[in-house]
Amino acid sequence: MHRIGSTLLLILACASLFGQSEEPRNIVPNPGFETFGDSPVGWYFKGEDFTRLVKYWSSPTGASPDAYGPKVRVPSNWADKGFGEQKPHGGNAMAGITVFGCQDGKPHCREYLQAQLLEPLVVGQAYVVECWVAQLPGSTAIDNIGFHFAMEKHEETEDKLLKLQPHFKTKDIVEVAPGYWKRLSGSFSAGSEAEVLIIGNFFPDEETSIRRIRDESVKYAYYYIDDVVVRKVPPFVPVPIKETDIRRQALEPGKSFQLPNLLFDFDKWELHPRSYIELDKVIGVMKDNPKMVIQINGHTDHIGEDQYNMYLSRKRAKSVVAYLNENGISRSRTLYKGYGESQPVAGNDSEEGRQLNRRVELLVVKM
Repeated sequence: MHRIGSTLLLILACASLFGQSEEPRNIVPNPGFETFGDSPVGWYFKGEDFTRLVKYWSSPTGASPDAYGPKVRVPSNWADKGFGEQKPHGGNAMAGITVFGCQDGKPHCREYLQAQLLEPLVVGQAYVVECWVAQLPGSTAIDNIGFHFAMEKHEETEDKLLKLQPHFKTKDIVEVAPGYWKRLSGSFSAGSEAEVLIIGNFFPDEETSIRRIRDESVKYAYYYIDDVVVRKVPPFVPVPIKETDIRRQALEPGKSFQLPNLLFDFDKWELHPRSYIELDKVIGVMKDNPKMVIQINGHTDHIGEDQYNMYLSRKRAKSVVAYLNENGISRSRTLYKGYGESQPVAGNDSEEGRQLNRRVELLVVKM
């Protein structure tokens, strides 16, 4: 059974953002890193590998955080240094990141954890934020363990320091005895919009305070991370309905609407949980209009073979319809079709245009 250390309270000052749910749920998906999207067999050394492995988490840079779980084999040369001996705080899995050591030549000396929140932060809403950390025995202890909220994911291909302003960070050096966990916790009021959480050290080594137990200490800082939480605290701030919200649209047969914030992993058709908020709005509208029939149309950009793009767009449209059916909307009221790349709304010669073309639309068939 693992041992739990003392609580470190952080006072947080933020610039984070908007949301929909009025229940104080944790809006971090897969908060304990328990769910894997790929079969874990060992460690990876590229950020894209971690992104593929741990469901709903990603690496915002070319450096790869480490995943730990029952089926993950730590390479022997790292296991000999003590990596993986720590037991998870909760469940059977956890993540690990290097947050200091660039000046001493540590490869991947800055690693970050990134997650798309289940709902956007609400401007003016108070939140509690926490995670549990454990320290690799013998490694350097630091301050500056920070949390940054962004509107969009960072997708850097290089192994680099992210020079972002954390919305809050540890002011004191975080030391944790071997085998123990320490809770980092605090509260903040969202000051601007954001959808993405990034955890790590956003400061260079020379601006980071350190403490080493002995002269032979490992000259880099490595922490295990588990059970990440971002949750509203009362009172709850009302969320205004935007002009583009489907609940404010005039619905009539033949009218088409793009459904925002329907997210899929690259080359996949499983819905990201962030999508549920938008689809729950559609469910509400259809329940208010019991004769309404819709068609969900999937579209892609031009990258890939035409036939495969048609297949992918159809599978994504089908996933949307499946969610509606599973939540009370009759199959007789939901149609779907994939158009692949055949109906672009923008040029495919830029990433911005391709992003616009990767979309899901709702067509009103009958009212």
